[in-house]
Amino acid sequence: MDLGAHWRGRERYTVFDTAYGGGARVRALQDAWRADPERPARLHVVALTEGLLPGFHRIPQDDPGLTLTLLAAPLDEALAQLGAQPDYFHLQGIAGTGFARPLARIAAAGARLHAEGLDGEQRVALQAQGFVFDGDSGSASFASRKPRLPVPPVLPAAQKRAIVLGAGLAGSAACASLCARGWQVSLVERHPAPAMEASGNLAGIFMPLLSRDDNIPTRLTRAAYLYALRTWRQLGGVGGAIEGEACGVLQLARDAGHAEVSRAIAREAHYPADFARWLERPEAEALLGLPAPDGGWLFPQGGWARPGSVCEAMLQSCGDRLERRFGAGTVELVREGEDWLAKSEDGATVARAPTVVLATGAGARSLAQSRALPLAALRGQVSHLDNGSLPALPLVLCREAYLTPAAGGIACAGATYDLDADPQLRIASHEENLERLRGLVSDPAAAAGAPLAGRVGFRCVAPDRLPLVGRLPDFAAAGATERLRDLPRHPGLHALLGYASRGLIWAPLAAELLAAQLEGEPLPLETALVDALDPARFVLRARRRAVLL
Repeated sequence: MDLGAHWRGRERYTVFDTAYGGGARVRALQDAWRADPERPARLHVVALTEGLLPGFHRIPQDDPGLTLTLLAAPLDEALAQLGAQPDYFHLQGIAGTGFARPLARIAAAGARLHAEGLDGEQRVALQAQGFVFDGDSGSASFASRKPRLPVPPVLPAAQKRAIVLGAGLAGSAACASLCARGWQVSLVERHPAPAMEASGNLAGIFMPLLSRDDNIPTRLTRAAYLYALRTWRQLGGVGGAIEGEACGVLQLARDAGHAEVSRAIAREAHYPADFARWLERPEAEALLGLPAPDGGWLFPQGGWARPGSVCEAMLQSCGDRLERRFGAGTVELVREGEDWLAKSEDGATVARAPTVVLATGAGARSLAQSRALPLAALRGQVSHLDNGSLPALPLVLCREAYLTPAAGGIACAGATYDLDADPQLRIASHEENLERLRGLVSDPAAAAGAPLAGRVGFRCVAPDRLPLVGRLPDFAAAGATERLRDLPRHPGLHALLGYASRGLIWAPLAAELLAAQLEGEPLPLETALVDALDPARFVLRARRRAVLL
């Protein structure tokens, strides 16, 4: 496909291809983009594919000017859920005519199309939607005069400045995604170093979530998990630049009933073996070296990582586009003209920018603009245990609790879910961790006499246990609208909050989604999943509850 004349003079250009195949056509297009001195600054390729798990897959690229999103979905579902406005369509192997209207709905003004093997009815269907063919060829231009979806503006370089509040996993990932797109970012952290709150644990585990109905949390977690694995490889890998081990995770079944449901999922989902594999008792026990009476799920690419090292790797990737302003203490946000000012307690301006990303976890409840969000802080105490008191594990083991293989002679077990705000280690929580650990390894004497050691952190949790990603709603100005897109928002104010216990895997994809929204790029998730993460969902839910009352 020769697109040089069509893409020149543009800041960004999006291609939609219905047949990724082995990727040869996409690679040729990317090579042509690299070779063209008049190319657009960013080229986005969205392509249908087979052989991947269901859903949208953002594939990280070495060149920050390129994005690749593979859609493992039928064409009609992909078009209905695609958050993009393609400038060029390549159609191959299309059946029926039902694709024409949804394709025209997302087409950018003046889009080009090339189709292979169209029949007469398909040509007529495309023509009826505004595509004008070049004679008898398979090439056409989109010339519809119907109202188009609003095109996100291209931000001038002077506007690509952001303040990120919070230097944990959420904030570090935001910095990485924005800096990769040429933004200048001021990272404001109240502590003297990154990852000193919920992201400061010695180990966090990473694994997907499974369900028989493949519900929204399952789909979101799968997408986040797979994107995190790809992103970490690009950063240097777990066990390399990132401290940890991709040793696998074995999630034991809770009981016989849970095992039966798991067998049904295994039969129906047909997961690839490198993603998830159900193990019956003999195989699970042979792998673990411990009792596994009801079997369990093996996640071969799962494992554990030290969250602080993930933060460090992401921040390191930012280069000189990142300005670190640590030890800032508590700040407030003040709107001045077109900018937001982050002000310290003594009134000094710590940072100034048109865009702010709130990545402060439960600390967002202290800011006036985000105080109305229904966020809770759940206490979690992790126990640090000497490896000599525990069975040697070949992988992470979990059920209601988790236990990591030892690193540096220390294994991590936990974590509690407490409703209080006590920041200190306490014996009762330690004993709770030990009791669950002993059930996990089927040894009532495990970690006997283990001294109180560990860490307390506070998870930021929303009522539906899903993150908040996107523009922050203005609760006071919400009015009576019933549609997310119509709700008033605080200008330039965005949220990356509510990662609960899955911050390791949520952080990269949530940051990528937010950066794509800011840049007007194709979204890395289905629009239904994007809506499920929208912080404004709680405005609509609060209004509906009020009506019911």
